[in-house]
Amino acid sequence: MTTPTSGPGTPAPGHDAPDTARPGTGKTGPGDTFGPDGVPVPADAPTGRVRRFWATRRVPAAVLAALVVGGAGLLLYDVAAVRADRRAMAWRRELADGLATRPLDDTWVVVGAAVAAVLGVWLLVLAATPGLREILPMRREHADVRAGLDREAAALALRDRAMEVSGVQSAKVRVRRSKAAVKAVSHFRDLDEVRADVESALTAGVDELGLAHPPAVTVRVARPPRKG
Repeated sequence: MTTPTSGPGTPAPGHDAPDTARPGTGKTGPGDTFGPDGVPVPADAPTGRVRRFWATRRVPAAVLAALVVGGAGLLLYDVAAVRADRRAMAWRRELADGLATRPLDDTWVVVGAAVAAVLGVWLLVLAATPGLREILPMRREHADVRAGLDREAAALALRDRAMEVSGVQSAKVRVRRSKAAVKAVSHFRDLDEVRADVESALTAGVDELGLAHPPAVTVRVARPPRKG
């Protein structure tokens, strides 16, 4: 009669084998963590930097494309007309004469150069910045899924958390990229106690939102204005 021995892949007697993380199952592995909603996050989940969403900016692109196409088409038509032994359009003759005769310090020349420079800087800013400031990026728990939370929705959720604090009569929440400002009105209890409770509740609320860059919470608590 032989006694069973424990091999490399056999659990020891009296001990259960540790669960391993399998896709599509609720089991977790030894290195897994849990998200704010209790869902297990695999150890190999993406933890890189989460970038902001980029705006498509269809309106500025459409306006710029229309201006470029219209100006280029009109200029091409006038050049073709001149090549066909016709007179150039009046606007092009006046523009050429003005550019040839007006000095550089002329008021209209300076104004036109300033407008062109402002439009150029504006286009460069639009090309270099992501936009969509109203969408806050959320943590990425899967490499192929990106999620964002609207600022107004985040502010509404935090306002509901603030209203749950005892003593809070009303609250206003404004959420920005790096800061969540709260103005609460308390009609009873000590203001310092209410402020501490609101800060604690909103800190937990910010963690539950699952944002990639949680904003810092600042709370101001005041008494309601006296009537009469």
